[in-house]
Amino acid sequence: MANAASAANFGGRTSVRVVVVGDRGTGKSSLIVTVAAESFPDNVPAVLPPTRLPSDFYPDRVPVTIIDTSSSPEDRPKLAAECRLADAVVLTYACDQPATLERLSSYWLPEMRRLEVKVPVIVVGCKLDLRENHDDERTLEQVMSPIMQQFREIETCIECSALKQIQVPEVFYYAQKAVLHPTAPLFDQETQTLKPRCVKALKRIFILCDNDRDGALSDVELNKFQVRCFNAPLQLSEIVGVKKVVQEKLPDGVNERGLTLTGFLFLHALFIEKGRLETTWTVLRKFGYDNDIKLRDDLIPAIFKRAPDQSVELTSEALDFLKGTFDMFDVDRDGFLRPAELEDLFSTAPESPWNEVPYKDTAEKSALGGLSLDGFLSEWALMTLLDPASALANLIYIGYAGDPASAFHITKRRRLDRKRQQSQRNVFQCYVFGPKSAGKSTLLNSFIGRPFLDRYTATTHERFTVNVVDQLGGAKKTLVMREIPENEVRKLLSNKESLSACDIAVFIYDSSDEDSWKKAKELLLSVATHGENTGYEVPCLIVSAKDDLEPSSPAMQDSTRVSQDVGVEAPIPVSMKLGDSNNVFRRIVNAALHPHMSIPETEAGRNRKQYQRLVSRSLMFVSVGAAVAVVGFAAYRYYHHQKRTHHYEDILQGNIRIKNIDINRKTKVSSGQQHPIVIVEALNEIKTSTSRFVRPNFIARGSPVALTFSLLFCQNTQARDTGE
Repeated sequence: MANAASAANFGGRTSVRVVVVGDRGTGKSSLIVTVAAESFPDNVPAVLPPTRLPSDFYPDRVPVTIIDTSSSPEDRPKLAAECRLADAVVLTYACDQPATLERLSSYWLPEMRRLEVKVPVIVVGCKLDLRENHDDERTLEQVMSPIMQQFREIETCIECSALKQIQVPEVFYYAQKAVLHPTAPLFDQETQTLKPRCVKALKRIFILCDNDRDGALSDVELNKFQVRCFNAPLQLSEIVGVKKVVQEKLPDGVNERGLTLTGFLFLHALFIEKGRLETTWTVLRKFGYDNDIKLRDDLIPAIFKRAPDQSVELTSEALDFLKGTFDMFDVDRDGFLRPAELEDLFSTAPESPWNEVPYKDTAEKSALGGLSLDGFLSEWALMTLLDPASALANLIYIGYAGDPASAFHITKRRRLDRKRQQSQRNVFQCYVFGPKSAGKSTLLNSFIGRPFLDRYTATTHERFTVNVVDQLGGAKKTLVMREIPENEVRKLLSNKESLSACDIAVFIYDSSDEDSWKKAKELLLSVATHGENTGYEVPCLIVSAKDDLEPSSPAMQDSTRVSQDVGVEAPIPVSMKLGDSNNVFRRIVNAALHPHMSIPETEAGRNRKQYQRLVSRSLMFVSVGAAVAVVGFAAYRYYHHQKRTHHYEDILQGNIRIKNIDINRKTKVSSGQQHPIVIVEALNEIKTSTSRFVRPNFIARGSPVALTFSLLFCQNTQARDTGE
């Protein structure tokens, strides 16, 4: 438990590996022995084995493993390997040897870059006790400032003396600190400002602590924040002192209500400038952030286990939260979120998630680039469909405080929807196939209200658009259009489950070009065949684009024939240039709502289904025949047993006379005389026979057909026995 808590407190780290490098004779090994033994050694090996400082050596209680290295040329490969495994590098020079100082910038630091060692570097001047004999009177800051300006990976510079026990433990303390509380994610050394992701995280923390939402942390709220992060309250005098420091440097950092966001950010910048990075890191980690300033994975519940043909949608609870958030950030009340307002909305997330593909420019926007409420919710629907974990994380970043499980809904499997002949989904994904220059991109652009462009630009990668489609009766469904470039189709269909996420497929062709239709037909048959082979069959529609041009008669006739042959709707003519969409998007959604219809059937698929029906029918006849045989045999056994039982009962009741039979004794019995010995033997035979009897109710557990055959068999048998 302690190790787990420590790992959470330090971004998952349970140990720190420090590699010590530098020129020969700069004091590497003496430094390591002295920090471990707390005394200067008389004799030191050329290279030490790994040395471990226990967890209680430093306050953060994380053990440190120190790796000594050799600077000789023959050991360079081993040195390079150790540096690549390091969490931090201690780079040494000798205070009494200026040449070793010059070698830092001429060899060692460039070498670290060449090896792509991207970890903090602690520059250590050893043999400080011998510096007194050197004429250089410059301070450490004067010596190291030019080097630190050139090599930003240098975290700290320090001088020490192993012989005099001066600042030896501090060397590895700073190395450990650079790993557990790194500067790079928080602070930009060049601009001397907090990095954007750090600012966003601190802003979110500020908002979470501002319980009364008045834009300032009162004394009470500031004290609660202190207790939560550092387990100790602030005295009133300390609170006054903090606010005074902020106000002197930044007047708008404090107002009559308390510490403002500006003042809160200034305090953390001040902590970092003073080398107190652990203060800011403690705050960030208490609120669940990792070393990348993102929420830890364990805070994002894994609630999205689903079959390939299931999808994830937002619940009404999540949608209500998003609608309220939209209203809150629509400052000018124009019904749109302008880019600045949207940036403000995501100002507490690491980045705005919709600035990059696949979400960039996927929804309909106003002339000023604003998102309507439908566009805003459509973007969320798309992110939830493609990456539900990212959608959940961003919901939390912007302030959703409910149960994560209540924000998402996993749909039923598409196969079940097809059996029930109705889909209850609210978000449908449409794959758009077609040859080059058929009009795929134009169709997607039209879907989000973009004007028609005569200029053709080939699409080389998958692209998405998303919008709300109004249905007859007032219902609204969200439709995601996914454009599949022609050269990506083969790669897509190489995956068995590639169609599992598809609710409906559209095949578009240029109605004026016969070759365009031929290619579209090939794509249709390829997708239909893939669906039949994998079990992920999807409804399909054919769209005849560029209806404003002179149509190709062969293409028109063949497309109509093919649609009839495979069993899908006739091609839908559209002209985006004329603004005539022919309700194509509503028809796409309607086809997706009825997933049992418009599923293309190839010749091979038809033959396969006929063969399967034939095999099933044959198996049924075989099963019925076997059942009849079993029932008949059992009925015969039952009849034979009953006949024997009645025979012995007649003997016992005296209805049958025993004739001259010698049983166990050589005694003759006269005709018409009953003999008790024979009666006893008959009883024994009845008992023996009964123990071998198979009861008829065992047979009755079978199918109703078998039971019917049993009854008929018994009736027929009795009829024969009675002569009827």
